[in-house]
Amino acid sequence: MSRAQSLTLPRWRAYLVALAVLCLCGALLWRVTSLQVLPHQDRGFQFLQNQGQARTLRTEPISAYRGVITDRNGEPLAVSTPVESLWVDPQVLVQEPHRWAELAQALGWDQAQLESRLARFSNREFMYLQRHLPPHQAEQVMSLKIPGVYSQREYRRFYPAGEVTSHLVGFTDIDDRGQEGMELAYDAWLSGESGAKQVLKDLRGNTVKEVQLLRAARPGRSLALSIDLRLQYLAHRELKAAVQSHGAAGGSLVILDVHTGEVLAITNQPAYNPNDRTRISAAGLRNRALTDLFEPGSTIKPLAVMAALEAGEFATNSVIDTSPGHVNVGGKILLDPVNYGALDLPMIIAKSSQVGMTKLALAMEPEAIHRMYSRLGLGQSPGTGFPGEGVGLLPSYSRWHPIQQANFAFGYGLNLSSLQLAQAYAVLATRGLKRPASLLRLTEAPPPERVVDAQLTESVVSMLQLAVSRQGTGSRASLSAYPVAGKTGTVRKVGANGYMDNKHLASFAGFAPADNPRIVAVVVIDEPSESSYFGGLVAAPVFARVTERALRLLQVPPEASAVQNLVERPRNGGPLS
Repeated sequence: MSRAQSLTLPRWRAYLVALAVLCLCGALLWRVTSLQVLPHQDRGFQFLQNQGQARTLRTEPISAYRGVITDRNGEPLAVSTPVESLWVDPQVLVQEPHRWAELAQALGWDQAQLESRLARFSNREFMYLQRHLPPHQAEQVMSLKIPGVYSQREYRRFYPAGEVTSHLVGFTDIDDRGQEGMELAYDAWLSGESGAKQVLKDLRGNTVKEVQLLRAARPGRSLALSIDLRLQYLAHRELKAAVQSHGAAGGSLVILDVHTGEVLAITNQPAYNPNDRTRISAAGLRNRALTDLFEPGSTIKPLAVMAALEAGEFATNSVIDTSPGHVNVGGKILLDPVNYGALDLPMIIAKSSQVGMTKLALAMEPEAIHRMYSRLGLGQSPGTGFPGEGVGLLPSYSRWHPIQQANFAFGYGLNLSSLQLAQAYAVLATRGLKRPASLLRLTEAPPPERVVDAQLTESVVSMLQLAVSRQGTGSRASLSAYPVAGKTGTVRKVGANGYMDNKHLASFAGFAPADNPRIVAVVVIDEPSESSYFGGLVAAPVFARVTERALRLLQVPPEASAVQNLVERPRNGGPLS
């Protein structure tokens, strides 16, 4: 055998070596697979597998889309838009000080501000940088690829109608939870349910792959409110103009659908913009029409007269002598602007005679008036579900003093909200039928409850029509194309030392068309200027402008008889209280 032949290995040995190497590689691959991928009962293997997953697999939340709020016709009032929120792992970012200046500049911060925040959160693994950024701004920051900086998808609430619907719709906080209004009242309904997904991340925390969907996000349900955005804009514009022109502290306006009890418009002043809350004040947040309580004054007189008619103590043609224009009740002098002399009940309402109402009340059992007010919903929750809605005060005394009886009949000594007053007048408009008020769109009107005899309400409605004639205090509430029924109110506000002479609340409550009502409206102006504070001067014109245009928007046909009535009883003239 030659030397070359002696150095050549047999072929089978080469194959054997190659096979051994392949077996070793296969064993190594199997080992890695069993540790990282395959489930194994061995505790050691399971431990290593879990440790690997703990360093690479993460569960991330999926934000749920909050339900849309719309008006009754589907116009959006609150929608959610996608935004990005930037956050960092301070323990990672703190190791990259050479990137801090770059990050601070991208955020529009001073570097010292960023360093201060990192120092405060240095022992944590999470810190927000900025919330609710537009996606393109967040992408500019993320494109820098700074270690420890991450982005997550969230939703931000946007309110297309702004301050026009702010008091009713409300707003959410930065975490998309309801804080005010219907956003708060129906937070669970609107919120939906967040989902979750499992993702694979690298050592820098960047998402490499979405492994699986653990739970799909359930979007919130939509909410249709009862308001008509067209009427809402109308009411908001007119109320705001009136408050400004009279230098008033505030005001509220409510429009109710007579046939269903739905609130077609509800607005307040002052208001706020829910899209920019940097200038919000406590006064601007209140939904005064639902939460604020006030003494109704003369707007309550028709209800007291209806109680007198029901009790049988008086008839429509009953006459009360108001001479000499004042009356002494328990040492307190109650006055009329002038001596009206003998007045029947319709003229007592038309002239808003305080003396006439006092004598009527003192001739009755006070509980008869109390029972009437209670049946009309005063002193009870309107039941809308709105956060903080006012219940009002309807006192029932064990022993009524004469001055309490008188006050009760002309609107002092009790209080209510604008919505409660609208509900009470809705009973007159429906000829004795009461329906609950609703802030949600109804597919079917709830069955009404008869609380007053229809004939009684007809008598009072006739009195309210007289009250807006040239003989009454509400002549400025009359309309050119529709007959109106309504009543003015002017009350002094209560201060630290009792009723104040220089602060008033002016109001008007009514409905139209009077013979076949479609809407009820209540206007309240808080603290108008001293030169012009009567309900007939301040609130009645607002009612007229809003109601006439609202009826046209609702396509209620005008009545020819109203035009003729307007010729006979022009807007100007008559008392103002």
